[in-house]
Amino acid sequence: MACNASKTHLLRAIAKRGYATCPRLVGDTSPINVNVLENKLVVATADASVPVSRVSIVLRAGSRYEAYDTLGASHLLRLAGSLSTQRSSAFAIARHIQQVGGTLTTWGDRELVGYTVETTSDNVETGLRYLQDLLQPAFKPWELKDNAKTLHNQLDAVTTEERAIELVHKAAFRRGLGNSIYIPRFQLGKISSESLLHYVANTFSAGTAAVVGVGVENNLLSGFAQTLSFPSGGGDSKSSANYYGGDARKDTAGHRAVVAVAGEGGAASNHKEALAFAILEQAIGGDAATKRGKSAGAFSEAASCASDAPVALKAINKSYLDAGLFGFVASADSKDIGKTVEFLVRALKSGSVSDKDVARGKALLKSRIISNYSSDSGLIKQIGRQAALTRTVLEADALVAAIDGISLDQVQAAAKKVAGSKLSVGAIGHLANVPYASDLA
Repeated sequence: MACNASKTHLLRAIAKRGYATCPRLVGDTSPINVNVLENKLVVATADASVPVSRVSIVLRAGSRYEAYDTLGASHLLRLAGSLSTQRSSAFAIARHIQQVGGTLTTWGDRELVGYTVETTSDNVETGLRYLQDLLQPAFKPWELKDNAKTLHNQLDAVTTEERAIELVHKAAFRRGLGNSIYIPRFQLGKISSESLLHYVANTFSAGTAAVVGVGVENNLLSGFAQTLSFPSGGGDSKSSANYYGGDARKDTAGHRAVVAVAGEGGAASNHKEALAFAILEQAIGGDAATKRGKSAGAFSEAASCASDAPVALKAINKSYLDAGLFGFVASADSKDIGKTVEFLVRALKSGSVSDKDVARGKALLKSRIISNYSSDSGLIKQIGRQAALTRTVLEADALVAAIDGISLDQVQAAAKKVAGSKLSVGAIGHLANVPYASDLA
């Protein structure tokens, strides 16, 4: 006989679903508190009054720190967020977090790997308990084998534009920042548990990590951060960025080609230069200011002059700790792509930006930043990146003021730096008409 004890009255369930919390207005940002613990671990919190608390552990364990025999290790670290640890099984982690209505997600790029737990504010301790376990992964061989299909599916989901951007990084930096954020197919099933544990031991370090939270008290998160146990000797991995330039190409079937072209950009460690390049991105190749609108930048104008055929175009601005890339990625029919790329390179190497362009670029960049800081999911990613890379966090008002402080000369200096650097080309598709980097000099 079925038991009715656990059943919820229909009207009561509807009433509970009808509860609502007023979201924060766009532009309403929370004050950010930053402190550094004795072990050099950075803790940053935004005390927003929100019903959902978010906490992230951000580590410098991205793909730039991989050696040749561990290519793809950072991709497996992102996958390990759903696998067993040395203290908890994968089933226990998923069950206990889901029982309190929480989620555990992972993210990463060339420099960072982040683990984020989201729970209701009254169940944040449960999320923190299992977030702590992720610093001690187990990498059980049978679990890695069972998730091989997941890796295949993730690789199949990578777009052609993303692959072109991966290729331009390889052309620009060779190793380090040239390593792809996705595991190479020849490495599938080849990275052992011992290699992954060694990678964790070399990259997980309190001195290069950050614990950040939104909707969590700073005292609570600082107390949690003090209990974290990092591998001894972690953080010894070194990876300096050397820019080379050149070509990385992959021919495929079809009638379209995707080409990414970039020169040297601004490093995140040079805050003013990084902001100048961010303004330049919005000024000459940023997204349209309105939905389904057309970009007013020089890249869009160059693409229109090159061909009447449709061209998918996007600016590239990647600022890493000690290096950067700036350029564009374009997708078009193979018979038109060569002329399109040549026109876009002329715009890239012109090195001139007007007052009007800079004013538009600043307005678009400030709008984008305020939008990110107003969203809790965007805010935790922003403060996580800043805390882990620069060991400090700028509030939205300070960042907007810093943008206003960038002069026209600084933006033009950024444009001239790209124009004077050796270009890198990453291309995939039907490449018969795609020029090489030496042809674009």
